[in-house]
Amino acid sequence: MSAFLGPLQLQVMPANRWMTLAPFTYDSDVYGRSITVPAEFITDLASTPRLIPIAYAIAGGRARGPATLHDYLYQHPDWEDRALADRIFAEAMRVHQPELGFDAESAVMATLMWGGVRAGGWWPWRRHGKRQGELNPEWTRDGWPGS
Repeated sequence: MSAFLGPLQLQVMPANRWMTLAPFTYDSDVYGRSITVPAEFITDLASTPRLIPIAYAIAGGRARGPATLHDYLYQHPDWEDRALADRIFAEAMRVHQPELGFDAESAVMATLMWGGVRAGGWWPWRRHGKRQGELNPEWTRDGWPGS
């Protein structure tokens, strides 16, 4: 059964960005293995466009764990399957582990957010290397942890 293997520990950074303070692991049924986001990974979480107020009002600030995981997959240079990253995001949004700080999103909300990444995720995916360089420049230059 899919599960987060520990809490998500984040520190706020400038420009609506966040940094993981400890490794963050998710065990995915869809992927068939665990994925670990390393400490000091920079994410912008669920970067819902603030230019579209209704989208931000509905989805902004939700699913921090799944969004961090999704950002990691979209940025990691060895990850090549956008559709699988999006399926893992959808799966993780439905995990309910309140003892670790994860409340499952409703089926409707998870579907809306998954639809958002399927419809708009092509842009950050296309900018794969540039996005890595913007959010995690030292890893882009020096190599990703665990690679």
